[in-house]
Amino acid sequence: MSVYKLVCPHCQARMRIRTSDGVHLFLRVAYLQCLNERCGWACRAQFEMTHELSPSGMPSPGIKLPLSPRAARSKARRHVAKAPTAD
Repeated sequence: MSVYKLVCPHCQARMRIRTSDGVHLFLRVAYLQCLNERCGWACRAQFEMTHELSPSGMPSPGIKLPLSPRAARSKARRHVAKAPTAD
């Protein structure tokens, strides 16, 4: 399982997602909190699916995202190739 590491821009400590709301199929709004008690910074963030990097093996007719530019797809393939595997 992959875990997205959220870092506080003020103190560089880890942040956690306190709660989140689905606004749209491709958009989620999250409320974040710094885990450093001395800092305590909190913010609102948006996580958005913007482009398709590879097609689904089980496509749903109502799901349409633009295909990512070739350079972005190549970068994603290189990133996946470098990622450590969980064995």
